[in-house]
Amino acid sequence: MYAVIKTGGKQYKVAAGEKIKIEQIAADVGQEITIDQVLAIGAGAELTVGTPLVAGASVVATVLAQGRHDKVRIFKMRRRKHYQKRQGHRQNFTEIEISAVNA
Repeated sequence: MYAVIKTGGKQYKVAAGEKIKIEQIAADVGQEITIDQVLAIGAGAELTVGTPLVAGASVVATVLAQGRHDKVRIFKMRRRKHYQKRQGHRQNFTEIEISAVNA
């Protein structure tokens, strides 16, 4: 059984036992969280799509780690104008493991 969840402005297809990195959420390591924003639930060839959410569905996950992604380097330059700008960015993430998908 799998589910399509929405968190942090993004959508993820998850199943029990998977580990994914999502946008940072305020939770401690080892804490269990429940994600209520379930857009779709599927089992084999059967698919239930919500309007916009599936009523009564939830996904239970455990927080494994809080961290930061690799640095993304931004470099802007205008040729012949003596303009150069360097910048870096590291996005925060929360790594979770999906425990159960409840329909």
